[in-house]
Amino acid sequence: MAERLNGYRILILETREEAQFSKLLAEQGAEVVQCPMFTIQDAPDPAPVEAWIRRAIDRPLDNLVLMTGEGLRRIMKLARARGLDGAFVAALAGSRKFTRGPKPGKALREIGLEAQQTTEKPTTEGVIEMLGKLDLKGRRLGLQLYPDKDHGALIGALAAQGAEVDAVLPYAYDSKAADANIVTAIDDMAAGRIDAVALTNLGQVRRLIEAAKAHGSEAKLRAGFDRTLIASVGPAVSGELAAHGLRTDVSPAEDAYFMRPLISAMAVALAEKLPRQGT
Repeated sequence: MAERLNGYRILILETREEAQFSKLLAEQGAEVVQCPMFTIQDAPDPAPVEAWIRRAIDRPLDNLVLMTGEGLRRIMKLARARGLDGAFVAALAGSRKFTRGPKPGKALREIGLEAQQTTEKPTTEGVIEMLGKLDLKGRRLGLQLYPDKDHGALIGALAAQGAEVDAVLPYAYDSKAADANIVTAIDDMAAGRIDAVALTNLGQVRRLIEAAKAHGSEAKLRAGFDRTLIASVGPAVSGELAAHGLRTDVSPAEDAYFMRPLISAMAVALAEKLPRQGT
């Protein structure tokens, strides 16, 4: 069956949803090779995050822009620890809420709220395009950011529309702990022991490149990519690959930027490209 992955070794570089993605792949018969890319930690200094929460309560936001589901969950974790969660959720109920893709929307539903609008494309450019159609002049806009990304273009675009931007960065990445795992994954790809690598966020591409450079394995990484099917969940990941001179072999159908469609697309591509191992 074309949708089955029996006999294929799939490398995943997940963090937040690693267990779910691994389970879905295993259900399709894949041998899953997991490589944690980094660990996610609360912001090293919680004071600015707490101050942001208190501002949102004292002066409710007109608009809230969530870039990641992880960001809202980390904010809520701190709000609960400070006994502010009820007041914070109540304050957000009156705000217009916008999300970059479906994951922040899911996090909103977990606290009983709904997004008024979600980007058509789960990218920063998609957020700028979505908000560019709104009248933001003089409006207080809460902006949840994520690590390892220059958000200057987004903040500048919102400020140019006259918004009063109040940004918060509620979590951080710890990448050093995972370097040994990444080097092993690079070796496996270069040796032909991996049939496909599944990339689900652009930070994974950056981490692969950074770790390879730090450990003198950049040439080996590119050799590994040359012989491994590269699967991208959507345009943000594919754009990051292209920025580093790397290709995308397969991605889900348009607007289906989720794990299950990615798995289906990989199964079809692998069936066309490679015979199953052991057959």
